[in-house]
Amino acid sequence: MDNFLSSCIKQFHYYKSLGDKTFAQLSEAQLFWQLNDSSNSIALIVKHLSGNMLSRWTDFLTTDGEKENRNRDAEFENSWTNSQEVIENWNLGWACLFQAIEALEDKDLQQLIYIRNQGHTVMEAILRQLAHYPYHIGQIVYIGKMCADENWTSLSIPKGHSATYNQEKFKQEKHTQHYTEEFIKGNTSNTR
Repeated sequence: MDNFLSSCIKQFHYYKSLGDKTFAQLSEAQLFWQLNDSSNSIALIVKHLSGNMLSRWTDFLTTDGEKENRNRDAEFENSWTNSQEVIENWNLGWACLFQAIEALEDKDLQQLIYIRNQGHTVMEAILRQLAHYPYHIGQIVYIGKMCADENWTSLSIPKGHSATYNQEKFKQEKHTQHYTEEFIKGNTSNTR
């Protein structure tokens, strides 16, 4: 189970890094760009993710994951005015998540917690968020890639470089390593 927690923490760090690397390639205007009125900007997606993280991970083991003070609908209304607010709230949400998850022990994984009065084991709740956040981070990366256009720096294997990438990987001896480690090395506060 320690491997489960360690793997989840590494995956959360990896997905946070994808957002960080996307923001670094964009202007403030691009963070707020929307294709149309019914679509979300990167800033709105961050607002939703941050709201979700603060709600789910605050007092994670003791209170319902849908906090009474959360206003989910307001997360999709643009009230932020600059990139500093976007980045600060992005980091605030992740800090809350990492503080909660890094404090967990194996014995906590089968504990029952609630999200909107629906029971989840801690393990199930972690997996729920590990499915939810990458969904939205994929949207952030996709919008970022559209905005940056030809100035986009790939966050994975660049187009046309798969063969070279695979050659380098297969030159190495078989080994055990979490798949995220090459991307997040040095960027995690606790990797268990």
